[in-house]
Amino acid sequence: MKGLRFIIAGIIFGIIMTKSEAVSWYRIQEMFRFQSFHMYGIIGTAVILGALSVYLIKKFHLKDSQGNPIIFADKEKSRAKYIIGGLVFGLGWALTGACPGPMFVNIGYGYVSFIIVVIGALAGTYLYGLLRHKLPH
Repeated sequence: MKGLRFIIAGIIFGIIMTKSEAVSWYRIQEMFRFQSFHMYGIIGTAVILGALSVYLIKKFHLKDSQGNPIIFADKEKSRAKYIIGGLVFGLGWALTGACPGPMFVNIGYGYVSFIIVVIGALAGTYLYGLLRHKLPH
């Protein structure tokens, strides 16, 4: 029963993603073709909400569910890894029409072909694990 709250959060996440059309392949393709603002609005809202959340966590020194302080580590100044990682992620997103969250939502929605996309994402993650020591970090 400890994981029930995560299952409920996942169901709510899936419903929100579906109702906002963030899982729609057509909406994602519109975004990459600069034909619609819809996805940029969703992503922008997520960025603003994330920044506000981090600000409030830092301001009120909030703790995690186990009572430990939440600490944000500074990122390295290296740009190469962010550019390469962003390009690989963006290309995968553009080709499949889904980022990691919507991949699973689409499977739950009944689009069985997304199982191939999930297998590809898992294979890419495995490949990254094999090549990690050769990549810029």
